[in-house]
Amino acid sequence: MSDTGGRPNLVLIHGWGLGNAAWQPLLPVLAQRFRVQLFTCPGYGMPEHRMDKQPPDAHIHEAHEQTAFKPAHCRTPIDGLSSAPSATMPSFIQTAQLLVNSLPDNGIVCGWSLGSLLALQAASMAPQRIKKLILIGATPSFTQRTDWSPAQPPALLDTFSDAITQDAAGALQRFIALLNQGDTQARLIGRTMIKQLLAAQLPATTTMLAGLGWLRDADVREQIAPIAIPTLLIHGENDQLMPLPAAQWLNEKLPDSRLEVFPGAAHAPFLNDPERFAKSIGDHCHAPAHH
Repeated sequence: MSDTGGRPNLVLIHGWGLGNAAWQPLLPVLAQRFRVQLFTCPGYGMPEHRMDKQPPDAHIHEAHEQTAFKPAHCRTPIDGLSSAPSATMPSFIQTAQLLVNSLPDNGIVCGWSLGSLLALQAASMAPQRIKKLILIGATPSFTQRTDWSPAQPPALLDTFSDAITQDAAGALQRFIALLNQGDTQARLIGRTMIKQLLAAQLPATTTMLAGLGWLRDADVREQIAPIAIPTLLIHGENDQLMPLPAAQWLNEKLPDSRLEVFPGAAHAPFLNDPERFAKSIGDHCHAPAHH
């Protein structure tokens, strides 16, 4: 389903720690081709001092302008979540279900980093709700396992868990440096992300620790083969966080996929070359730019 201007619905799913702020520089160029909506994971976009008064929730926001969002609650909340204790974060699976429940009809789903894991989980649960998939900096398992090497050692997550507990803002700045390592635009992207980080309300520590737990435990490798949704994989050739072989593995296993590697980019290829990114996903979704 498209809006009256003929633009398809595009749902963006953010990654860990930074929330929807990472998408901000892209919204004007994406709005030329899509009706852009932002999925907000539970606990993001909510001031920490309110966490004890309001349970975590997940929302889709429509992006009208670069900095203006119109919030819209999930159309079908999961039973029990709305009355769950506020200290209890929804699980990875529950959050994927929240995503499924809140998707527009025939929507295009685009996930970045942890968001790509959520997108894959949602696609395996309800493929009929998703028209096309776009996975940026994707992996089926962030953490190394005995039979899975193109990933991060569990010790990295331990390091970030400790750092988040000690100094969340400082830890997120180090995370920004890590995800941009090897990018030809690393300084510019890093400055932009840190500026957005400082201007935004940080997620609660409990929210960030829960996300690290998702990255530690989520492994969707066995759920890949049945996902026949047309999928575009976009990956930076210098991605140190989610190694390129992980995306190459996904490209081999997904029945209908194509991998596009951005030269000189690290973990945020959409910020390394926003125009190419918008054109790539527009071509994938047959959405020409409207000027």
